[in-house]
Amino acid sequence: MNETECIEEQHHVDHYLFPVIYVFVMVISIPANVGSLCVSCLQMKKKNELGVYLFGLSLSDLLYSSTLPLWIHYTWNEDNWTFSPALCKVSAFLMYVNFYSSTAFLSCISLDRYLAVVYPLKFPYLRTRRIASFISLSIWIVETSFNAIIIWKDETSIERCGTNKSYILCFDKYPLEKWQSNFNVFRTCTGYVIPLVIIIFCNQKVYQAVKHNQATESREKKRIVKLLLSVTLTFFLCFTPFHAMLLILSVGKHSTDFGKQIFKLYRITVALTSLNCVADPILYCFVSETGRSDIWNLFRFCHLPSTTSDPGMELEDCSSNRKHTKTHVLSHQLTQVCTKKLGSFSKSYMPSI
Repeated sequence: MNETECIEEQHHVDHYLFPVIYVFVMVISIPANVGSLCVSCLQMKKKNELGVYLFGLSLSDLLYSSTLPLWIHYTWNEDNWTFSPALCKVSAFLMYVNFYSSTAFLSCISLDRYLAVVYPLKFPYLRTRRIASFISLSIWIVETSFNAIIIWKDETSIERCGTNKSYILCFDKYPLEKWQSNFNVFRTCTGYVIPLVIIIFCNQKVYQAVKHNQATESREKKRIVKLLLSVTLTFFLCFTPFHAMLLILSVGKHSTDFGKQIFKLYRITVALTSLNCVADPILYCFVSETGRSDIWNLFRFCHLPSTTSDPGMELEDCSSNRKHTKTHVLSHQLTQVCTKKLGSFSKSYMPSI
């Protein structure tokens, strides 16, 4: 386990700032991404390839969000890791897998929208559930393989403050080793720059297609433009500060004091990147009326059939010939019937373009 010099004031800032951010993200992200997973499953049953990408995106966000209680405890404890080194490795591994699998899935969603709007009849073979499943599986394999180096390296280190005080740090090492600097540059180019270019290009082409489409109402055009801007800005704001700080730390030689100041900013950008786990389900699922409708129908018909005050009203939505069946039998049959029919409640969870 390596030893580093103390940055005493940094631990006091982390004690208040990071737990607030992580608690906010965890409380919203976990239920939101669970709901997004449900919606994506419904869409995959209807052979909607976008549902496959949304499933991968939601699963990635959910895995990272599940590690946030560990990071909350770590930062609240003034950056003193009290769990096992193996758990530190797993937490750092899932964090990086989330960062770069998310950018990959967001790129896939933008490309799919681009092909659907700009070339609706030209590349139908690229917009199938089978192709989407193959691409998603490839993303998971590539990201887990590239980030597996975290599992093999020691991610904990001791930071000594004077003679009587020390911290066990998880993943917070500075200065970086040579392999870390090179790997960070590679990550930035492939996991941030390329996806950003793809998203900007695709959204700009979609905007042009919608703008010149006379069949689309002016009000709908404005809504689509706002959505495209929101998607692009969210990606830029969540990932750009982190990668800018990552490059500054990784490229060139810095004085010790300057490097420590940059490292503080870098850690703040790591926390801000977690906000992407909140933005993803909102922008790609719940912003559309059909996405909200799927969640509401799932909640109403499949989770609360026995608590309704009027079983006959629910029965009317799914089957009108069971009005005189006993209540507990109705509830059981209702769940089975509605599970089969949930796939037809909306044409798509995505905002219509």
